[in-house]
Amino acid sequence: MRHAAHNRSGGICPWRTTTALAITGALLLTSCGGAGSAEENGVEVDEDHVGRGAMEDFGVGDTFVATEPVDISLLYRNNPDHGLDEDWMFFEQLEEEHNVSLSLVDAPLSDFEEQRSLLIGAGEMPDYVPVTYPGQEVPYLGGGAVLPVSDYLEYLPNFTDKLDQWELWDEFDALRQEDGKAYMLPGLREDPFYIFSMVVRGDIWDELGLENPETWDELADQLREVKDAYPDVTPMSDRWELQSTLNIASANFDTVAGWGYGQGLYFDHENDEFIYAGASDEYRDLVEFFAGLVEEGLMDAETMTQDDQMAEQKFSAGDSFVIGGNDESTTIYHRGFEELGTEGAEARLIPIPGGRDGDFVHSGARTDSGLMISNSVADEDDFLALLQFIDWLYYSDDGLEFATWGVEGETYERDEDGAIALGEDIDLNSLHPDAEEHLLRDYGFHNQPFMHAAGSLTEFVHSGLRPHVIEWQESMQHKEERPVTPAYPFTDLELEQLGLWSTSLTDHVQTATAQFILGQRSVDDWDAYVAELESLNMQSLVDMANEAYERAQEQIEEQIEEQAEEQGEDDA
Repeated sequence: MRHAAHNRSGGICPWRTTTALAITGALLLTSCGGAGSAEENGVEVDEDHVGRGAMEDFGVGDTFVATEPVDISLLYRNNPDHGLDEDWMFFEQLEEEHNVSLSLVDAPLSDFEEQRSLLIGAGEMPDYVPVTYPGQEVPYLGGGAVLPVSDYLEYLPNFTDKLDQWELWDEFDALRQEDGKAYMLPGLREDPFYIFSMVVRGDIWDELGLENPETWDELADQLREVKDAYPDVTPMSDRWELQSTLNIASANFDTVAGWGYGQGLYFDHENDEFIYAGASDEYRDLVEFFAGLVEEGLMDAETMTQDDQMAEQKFSAGDSFVIGGNDESTTIYHRGFEELGTEGAEARLIPIPGGRDGDFVHSGARTDSGLMISNSVADEDDFLALLQFIDWLYYSDDGLEFATWGVEGETYERDEDGAIALGEDIDLNSLHPDAEEHLLRDYGFHNQPFMHAAGSLTEFVHSGLRPHVIEWQESMQHKEERPVTPAYPFTDLELEQLGLWSTSLTDHVQTATAQFILGQRSVDDWDAYVAELESLNMQSLVDMANEAYERAQEQIEEQIEEQAEEQGEDDA
């Protein structure tokens, strides 16, 4: 079986970080060029044994059509908003045009993760599991249930082509584990895509002559102006217990917080080491900023404890003028305005404010949920057909267009400029709110289990958005992403220890953060707080992360030496 060549093949160059690229330059590109053979990539594949249904010549731009019928199983995350219909055009087209039948293991959204764990734990993992976010594969690695997919990049030409074109190798390499292998395929985006920010009362901002704040400090100044104009209103009352806002703000304080806190490990690129975020001066600055808002009466003290419904009600009723949200949230807020008779009110999603030292967002806006493949399929006779199908559906332009928009002439058209236009009688994301049919509910397209990142290509993503949402996305594109965190894969034993240490540390940080912001604990007590973290094995956690990082760097150096030797032999 012949395969189209791509710039980087799987097993030869398992570590490709910014540091390694800076050191080796053209060496990596030269020594890793070309698809190579399966054996050269460290994996022996008997193509006669596992090639049933696979295309003999499958490369970038080829439409996958199995050479004989294949049946592929997957765990289907069943969202009650659209459910599952086995008569969807999506399934019909796959079977008739691509010779692929999908056998779905139905898992309700409410307990999808539990079902995933039970199936994998029982040795009954389907061929692949979509809607898996980076990191969620780690608990299943010890039992050998998940395929080390980085060993098979040779057979994923569209995926590797996207990594090349969109310069996403660092993001993929960050998924590699202690053995140097990656066990999931992430969703990829051509351009960053942002979801959450702050929502302001646009009519109040216009009334007071306020523009979108460029920094968090400017937002605080605007809250003061709003307070002066409306002294009976507490300008900001957030939802999600402030966790979304802390997350998006933390990038401009050079730390992590809220939803993005994770294990609390943050890489200090200047000093080339991990630190513990919750004990850093930068985290203290973040906490002090929001504590100051509460102290001045600019942010509601109930923000850290109220449920979402209460926060929404305050905003809709005019008891607050700023709240966290996204485009979907603005629709909910406008509905609240109508129900409460708040005439002329506008919920305006603003760009994420920048910081004092730049305009930053966290990295990761170009990756999304992806998928895991069962290790057992490597011995199945249609293994290569499975890889080709996944590569086509989730990563090729052709497959993405099909999964996202359906069938040209039936569910969508292209205008004279080539732009995608959804059929007038079909709705999606309120593009045609009065339409009788829905692209997902009635046809099965634009369904997260069958597509990553809402289409991946910017053209496809934007085609499904209303104009004001596209405008907001474009307003965010100038921001600078923080550097990608380098890989620091832990051993199985370290992972067990990590779970024990990070859980207690994170719980303590979250509790103390709320206390500091609400004024229940003075920020002057910071040193004592840090000492409490130290007593909870903070330094041991940081040391373990840095040891894992150093091991990864050693593997990079070993690879560079091996590549240099191989290059020297080739030149000779």
